[in-house]
Amino acid sequence: MYIRHEIGKLGENLAVKYLEKQEYKILERNFKCKQGEIDIIAMDKDEIVFIEVKTRTNKKFGVPIEAVDRTKQKHLTKATKYYIYKRHLENEFIRIDVIEVYICNNKCKINHIKQIM
Repeated sequence: MYIRHEIGKLGENLAVKYLEKQEYKILERNFKCKQGEIDIIAMDKDEIVFIEVKTRTNKKFGVPIEAVDRTKQKHLTKATKYYIYKRHLENEFIRIDVIEVYICNNKCKINHIKQIM
């Protein structure tokens, strides 16, 4: 489990670098509440973006987006709603994205999937 955790953190760090190059402003990382966790919260122009990062070193267990199933989407939605409530952001534009990070042979490929729900 330790290696999986390290790979996940590496994927999140690569996703942050990618987002910063795309001129997103990172607001928060690893927001946790009893409803769930949000990997990255960022601003993209006038939208608050809640981002789930999924990292894979191979496709043995499928592509990363497949891991964002109905249960994961439910947790993301609940955590997003709680964040909005807690920060009084009810009138802001929001979206939920997934960033797939593929790491293989010291190379990285990022696939940014916008507005998954």
